[in-house]
Amino acid sequence: MSDNRNMFIAIALSMAILIGWQYFYGVPQAERQRQEQQRIAEQQQPAPAQPGSAAPTPGAAPGAPGSVPQAGGAAPAAAAPVTRAQALAASPRAAIATPSLKGSISLRGARVDDLELTQYHETVDPKSPNIVLLSPSGAPNPFYAEFGWTSAAGATLRLPGADTVWTAPAGAALTEKTPLVLTYDNGQGLVFRRTFTVDDHYMFAVKDEVENKTGAAVTLYPYALVSRHGRPKIEGFYILHEGLIGVLGESGLHEITYANMEKEKQVTAAATGGWLGITDKYWAATVIPDQSVKVDGKFSAGMIGNVPTFQADFLAAPLTVEPGGTIAANGQLFAGAKVVQLVDGYAERYKIDRFDRLIDWGWFYFITKPLFLAIDWIYGLVGNFGIAILVITVALKLVFFPLANKSYASMAKMKAVQPEMTAIRDRYADDKAKQQQMLMELYKKEKINPVAGCLPILIQIPVFFALYKVLFVTIEMRHAPFFGWIRDLSAPDPTTVFNLFGLIPWDPSSVPIVGAYLMLGAWPLIMGVTMWVQMKLNPAPPDPTQQMIFNWMPIIFTFMLAHFAAGLVIYWAWNNTLSVAQQALIMKRHGVKIELWDNIRGIFSKKASAKS
Repeated sequence: MSDNRNMFIAIALSMAILIGWQYFYGVPQAERQRQEQQRIAEQQQPAPAQPGSAAPTPGAAPGAPGSVPQAGGAAPAAAAPVTRAQALAASPRAAIATPSLKGSISLRGARVDDLELTQYHETVDPKSPNIVLLSPSGAPNPFYAEFGWTSAAGATLRLPGADTVWTAPAGAALTEKTPLVLTYDNGQGLVFRRTFTVDDHYMFAVKDEVENKTGAAVTLYPYALVSRHGRPKIEGFYILHEGLIGVLGESGLHEITYANMEKEKQVTAAATGGWLGITDKYWAATVIPDQSVKVDGKFSAGMIGNVPTFQADFLAAPLTVEPGGTIAANGQLFAGAKVVQLVDGYAERYKIDRFDRLIDWGWFYFITKPLFLAIDWIYGLVGNFGIAILVITVALKLVFFPLANKSYASMAKMKAVQPEMTAIRDRYADDKAKQQQMLMELYKKEKINPVAGCLPILIQIPVFFALYKVLFVTIEMRHAPFFGWIRDLSAPDPTTVFNLFGLIPWDPSSVPIVGAYLMLGAWPLIMGVTMWVQMKLNPAPPDPTQQMIFNWMPIIFTFMLAHFAAGLVIYWAWNNTLSVAQQALIMKRHGVKIELWDNIRGIFSKKASAKS
């Protein structure tokens, strides 16, 4: 009766874990995937235009008499809903065309507000739409960058703003080989010139010059901003930061979610150099001042009508242009994919303070990033990230072999004394205290550590989470294929046993409520089998409840990992296979009989005995 009660308790706990995991992870992820598919389908559909030049009153930047313009401006005047294409057509433009980018710069406001990433698509289908990163005000999901000048409070200078139309040479376009020069004459003796250059990836350089033809000195403050209108759809995972981000001097790394930004309203910090902007999972737009210039950085949230807006901006130290003279301010804009090699290269080349933290390596940066770099290096040799994961798993096994060897050796000794342990339990079945005392004496005599079997699992945990992070946040893993049906290592295994892995034309995920439980792919099943085999190599726990939990654990993990990235499941299955081979080898070296099949037969014989 007691054993049956313990069995039911173990089953209930296992099911509670499984259901809880599915409720808090599996179902929300399925809903996010559904929303993402809907977003892609609606991307080209009309959406309400954002209000135009009715921007909120500018807030003064900290520590300076100037102010950075807030979100708004340069929207189409039409009140009717417009598409992105219509919003783009509402202002004159100069084209952007590089191997990595396609888009344009609006001559109204001189904003970088139209960018597509030509090397990345919405889905694994190469014919699917390119990723759209930046969009103009007035379009669905406005997201743009702006550079400019502002003056001291109370000044009456006419400065270029969001509605100013700049002049560009006829047919001018920005490419990786040809800069784009825009000019504006304010009619009061100040001539503004803005020069854009861009490399063959995602780094823009912006040089703002002001020529003073007046008879008096003029003091101006250069600024730059990244603005986003509306709350974007986000992944919503606690291990991933999406929102406002930046590094500003001693205040360090700022990571502010959209929700927290709406509560805080404004966060400021002074620094020399640094960077700040807005990041998604794989993409980002950040403005970068001259790293030798003092700036006042600011993250803020506001409203345009009923639409929330988010902005990251900096206001640089003032520059004074004498009569007949010219001043210049230099800044940069990163707008594109967060490719590790590129981001690290920009950080080193331009000496940008901690720019590599644009990629969310997490608290375990010292494990996560080196692990990725190792996988990426192996990928350069083998040409497949899945194979690279298998190779790095073998390398990690070799690194931790001495510790695992001691652990498995201790487990082998425990298996060797299993008959004596069974005899002690039978002899002192009614005296648990005496039973434990005699077992401890046996462990001491044979120099056995009873918890040594936990060490291999404990060793795997930080590597598991580091690899989970790598697969989840690095764009290199996005849409990276393995073999066969795995076309994206960063996505869950798309197959399921409940439609015979695609042989039956039926989508189990369409079933209400329980559909998410039915997405159980081939690789999660392989992982579950390898985990079960590994556990059967170990001595069975003495307590029936523990035995039942250990028997159910592979099943629980199979369902839990079914919703993880396929690359992580492949790693776990391969790691289990290597562990089985390693443990069997060590047991054989210590003269311990490998009773895997005996253990398996024992399970079924116990079930048969229970039925009879």
